[in-house]
Amino acid sequence: MSTGKSLRAGLVGLGSMGRHHARVLSGLDGVELVGVVDPMGDKFGAAQGAPILNTVEELIALGVDYAVVACPTALHEPVGLALAEAGVCALVEKPVADTVEGARRLVDAFESRGLVAGVGHIERCNPALMSLRTRLEAGELGDVYQVVTRRQGPFPHRIADVGVVKDLATHDIDLTGWVTGRQYVSIAAHTVSKSGREHEDMVSAVGRLDDGTMVNHLVNWLSPLKERFTSVTGERGCFIADTLTADLTFHSNAAVTTEWEALRAFRGVSEGDMIRYAIAKREPLLVEHELFRDAVLGKPADICTLRQGMRTVEVAAAVLESAAEGRTLRFDDSRSGAA
Repeated sequence: MSTGKSLRAGLVGLGSMGRHHARVLSGLDGVELVGVVDPMGDKFGAAQGAPILNTVEELIALGVDYAVVACPTALHEPVGLALAEAGVCALVEKPVADTVEGARRLVDAFESRGLVAGVGHIERCNPALMSLRTRLEAGELGDVYQVVTRRQGPFPHRIADVGVVKDLATHDIDLTGWVTGRQYVSIAAHTVSKSGREHEDMVSAVGRLDDGTMVNHLVNWLSPLKERFTSVTGERGCFIADTLTADLTFHSNAAVTTEWEALRAFRGVSEGDMIRYAIAKREPLLVEHELFRDAVLGKPADICTLRQGMRTVEVAAAVLESAAEGRTLRFDDSRSGAA
């Protein structure tokens, strides 16, 4: 693409994530950052020289082609609806909305106008998970049996409006469906709140995907250990992705002849070779922005759509409902569109 500025982009929110968006947008090839909305101003000088505005309406008046929505989750819906009404494409930070109903209204608003809109599920752009997905699609693991994720660490003081399920577990819900190409059909969960906040700060969930794959998620804000772990176990071995370091490792099943007759009937596995893949490691946020820019320009781009983001919100809501009611929740096709 030419280095000429062709798309006019805006940003809503200069919080911890918004500041990163401003940095990437200001240097993104083919894009000009023309305005940033934040009523609190630019306290950290992150706007890269773009004018600071007080309202979304002021941003729309500048004539933007698309906007990145990085304000608090509760504001995603009203900001997104205003952008859709004005015919402006939008990349909305995850989760797409704080309620299932809000997510559905956003989907309807953008789809009914034929506007490009996506959700910032940035793990889709993590090099380790991108490589993992490609390898699963190529059948390198054979049948997939189980996906396990662990996402834990200290409480982030930037989060005030949602609990660990909507803030962190949505990463794992989305990446699980994305890397496997499958949808959740059931979920059962337990949550606890130990930090004195009104929202949950730990969740353990067990689910099943539509091909029978078992899913396990452990997510919390109560651990001094920061961990971002995804493992996919299947017919030929196990992939392990560390999304903090963007490393992907494969542990293969060994082909070992068993001479002990009593064990021949047991179809188990034994430890084989371990391979750590060399992966090009580009910044996930930059990749995410490049994909969305290309989507706005009408080029093929694998972005997380609003409808897919809505499905993640539905599963997250089911996690909380399951924990509150102490029962397993099951999904059917009527609850949402395809993820």
